[in-house]
Amino acid sequence: MREQAVDGNGPSSQGDPSPDTPPCPGHGTVSDVGGQFIGRQRELKSLRSDIDRAGLDTLSGRKAPSARVLLVAGRPGSGRSALAGELARRLAGTYPDGVLRARLTDPGGAPVPTDRTARELLDALGADAPPGADEDELTGLVREALADRRCLLLLDDAAGTEQVDPLVPDNPDCLVVAVAQGPLTGIPDVRPCTVGGMDPKSAIELLGRFAGEVRITVDPQAAEALVEQCGGQPAAMVLVGGWLAARPSASVADAAKQLRALPDDPEQPAGARPLARAFRLVYASLPQPAARTLRLLALAPAGLVDVHTASALAGTSISGVRPVLEDFAALGLLRPGGDPEAYEVPGCLAPFLYELMTTEDRPAEVQLARARMLERTVRLLQSCWAVTEPDGSAPRRKLAGLPRALRFPAPAAAGAWLETRRPALLASARLAVADGELDTLARRLIAALVRALVAHRGTEAAAPDLYGLHQLVLDVAERRELHRERAAALLNLADLDASTGRTEDALVRYREALDAGRRANDPYATGRAMESVGGAHQELGDWQRAADWYGRALSQRLARGEREDEARLYGRLGAVHTYAGRYGEALRNWRAAAAGYRRLGDLPGHARALSEAARVQEYAGRPQESLRTCEEAVAWARKAGDVRLHAALQLRLADTLERLGDPAAARLHRAAAEQLLGTDRSGLRNP
Repeated sequence: MREQAVDGNGPSSQGDPSPDTPPCPGHGTVSDVGGQFIGRQRELKSLRSDIDRAGLDTLSGRKAPSARVLLVAGRPGSGRSALAGELARRLAGTYPDGVLRARLTDPGGAPVPTDRTARELLDALGADAPPGADEDELTGLVREALADRRCLLLLDDAAGTEQVDPLVPDNPDCLVVAVAQGPLTGIPDVRPCTVGGMDPKSAIELLGRFAGEVRITVDPQAAEALVEQCGGQPAAMVLVGGWLAARPSASVADAAKQLRALPDDPEQPAGARPLARAFRLVYASLPQPAARTLRLLALAPAGLVDVHTASALAGTSISGVRPVLEDFAALGLLRPGGDPEAYEVPGCLAPFLYELMTTEDRPAEVQLARARMLERTVRLLQSCWAVTEPDGSAPRRKLAGLPRALRFPAPAAAGAWLETRRPALLASARLAVADGELDTLARRLIAALVRALVAHRGTEAAAPDLYGLHQLVLDVAERRELHRERAAALLNLADLDASTGRTEDALVRYREALDAGRRANDPYATGRAMESVGGAHQELGDWQRAADWYGRALSQRLARGEREDEARLYGRLGAVHTYAGRYGEALRNWRAAAAGYRRLGDLPGHARALSEAARVQEYAGRPQESLRTCEEAVAWARKAGDVRLHAALQLRLADTLERLGDPAAARLHRAAAEQLLGTDRSGLRNP
């Protein structure tokens, strides 16, 4: 298994998904320049020795019941995630089934719900995750999937024990490396490693990666003073190093002097003040337009930033914002994302950006920026879906009228974009609904995202995401008292519940959808809900209630003259009456269904309904009538030109003739069926 990364919103391909890992080069304690890891050798040695150390269970003579948990504890910006990532990299060969990474805190600081993390881990493992399943079921499936694997699970930026403990595999061959700010009390035999500032030698080496070795060599005392002012925190040194890299004529002493002149924020904890000062040093050096763009990046969903997001937030052109993002990355304000076109806002900097945005930007401007970003996302999703439609179709013609920057050259490119941006797109939908002020845009965004996911992933593969999106639509509909949308969301959720075997839950939602459809005076929703209630009762084996609800739905269809639906409902009534042993009612309904399909010109449907009528006649002990009806069905299937249906009905007729004691005629009809489809009868089913 290759290494997988999960950020609580979806899979990602970045090497270290931590929200507090500073951008490259540096990574806090890792430099991508030459792939060299800087410092932290003592901590790495301690963590590796903890893996092999005997646990409490081993000392007591019992086999360990679950995976060992190592804890890397430290403040955001301390390089804690880089340390955990380097440990995972060095241990990857020991765990042949792969390294799974999950980020347990959103960039805004909110803990990621455990069910969302579990679902994404299952997706990374290639295991099925039923849509709508609760946290206990999903975490149980994660532990089950890891029960016979040898994996390393890196859980980054955990807010507490309750996020980690349910995901610990019941398998001592696995290893869990958790990253958190404090202890994880309640997890037995956890192995903590506290990460503080880097040692001076390693810190100066990291600083030299940005400022250049010459500036460090000519003034080593200033370099030591600068490292001390940064508290040895990798994130702070990355920011100051980026500031120096952008100013080749400035000395290390200049940086130390300017950093020293910045006052501490008394409201900040003492350990967070060096990073806050380093951020203010870099932020103060930005031109006003760039500073405004940086502040608005606090709105980027899941902390993922690309040129479309940044240009929409700032209200500038894509060509104008691209060099700004490159400058931010060089300064350490952004780090490379999951693909070459994307960046991430480091989690340790996200609170600073949000605070600046709320104090320096008017609420109306922030809301306008958020609306521009959502509108751009809607247009990209519409383009992502439209490119999958046939040439010459209305969506493709509309796509041709979009600006080139919003168009995808081919479905494969659109699908790749959707997969890499899926975490941010789902986060965008959640944030738009939570905002509560942009519900119209939120509904458009969700509709476009649903359509794009179905087009590229398929309904079954996208079902877990669709369940969450329909729930968001329901939230908006209930908040705004939009009864039609509420009915549609409830029907969609109930369908997904029914498809995963939660029939009782589906029945409750179908009834709620019926009430909402009646309030909205929506005949489609009420008819669909009544039929679905009947289907749920049928699935539960309650034939009487199923027939009652099908009858109600049929009455509405008859009143509205919806003939196709009438024929289908006659067939569903015939089926439940057959199951209940009411063969007279069943036969009348199947004949009504056959007549309805014939009026519609649906010859295959007519033949199938006649075949079911023949089945009922056989159950009722009328074999001769069954034979005649079956022969009639075969004739209509022949007229329809449906070879597979014709062959299946020939086999049905052969079975009937055998039961009537005419094996010779039965052989003839079987031979006819085999001639229609050849000797391969795979896929044949009774109609």
